Amino acid sequence: MIKSAVTISLVHSLRGGPWILWDDLETSCRKAADLGYDGVELFTPEPKADGLEKILRETGLGLAAVGTGAGKVVHGLTLIDPDPSVRAKANNFIKEMIDFGAPHGAPAIIGSMQGVHGGNREEALQHLAQGLEELGSHASSQGVKLIYEPLNRYETNLFNRIEDGAKFLDSLGTDGVVLLADLFHMNIEEADIASSLRSAARHVGHVHFADTNRRPIGNGHLDVPPIAEALKEIDYDQYVSAEAFDWPDPDTAAKQTINSFRKYFG
Repeated sequence: MIKSAVTISLVHSLRGGPWILWDDLETSCRKAADLGYDGVELFTPEPKADGLEKILRETGLGLAAVGTGAGKVVHGLTLIDPDPSVRAKANNFIKEMIDFGAPHGAPAIIGSMQGVHGGNREEALQHLAQGLEELGSHASSQGVKLIYEPLNRYETNLFNRIEDGAKFLDSLGTDGVVLLADLFHMNIEEADIASSLRSAARHVGHVHFADTNRRPIGNGHLDVPPIAEALKEIDYDQYVSAEAFDWPDPDTAAKQTINSFRKYFG
């Protein structure tokens, strides 16, 4: 069964980014539980969140995933940095995030930490492959998957389309890495989102639920029914998680999203 999740950011300096709920973990989790979400996805500045286990237990929420983006936006680390010492620090940060999420069954997401190459694409892809091999194997050893996210062309020049990301994962030795299908990025890059989901079905392991303008679903012009049908057709049974702007405000955005989830996924 497809499960609902809402994003919570604990990185105060990034207020205004594409996360629905903010700042206070316990308050945000209780709001999510009261609205009927199945889980929450966390964006934290470091691999910890005080009181998380207790809050999840009391609310009955699952931990859908943990984002690693702070490694890039706060610490300046990427997996394809030309400097091997920076790559090593990036790997270690992601390993710590994997270890943070794993006790709760939550995978870590690599989005912005994949980086942007400066011209030598082949070398960058070698670094990316090496990082994903190592980190995917580590995630598997912890009983979870690692999630790799193709981003739109304005955020990375590695992989923008989900099928290209799927072919790249095919080339890896590890089976510990899956793809994140972010509907906002896919709206920019894919000719047909539903068809792209079907073509990459073998690797789709997480979905970000946002409209064409990155506001909550229902505030843009995304054609959701064929996308929802494609996810059901490929037997997707993981989280659909709202990584979207808190427009017009966090509470309204959270309510809008759960209503949209129920409309399309029941």
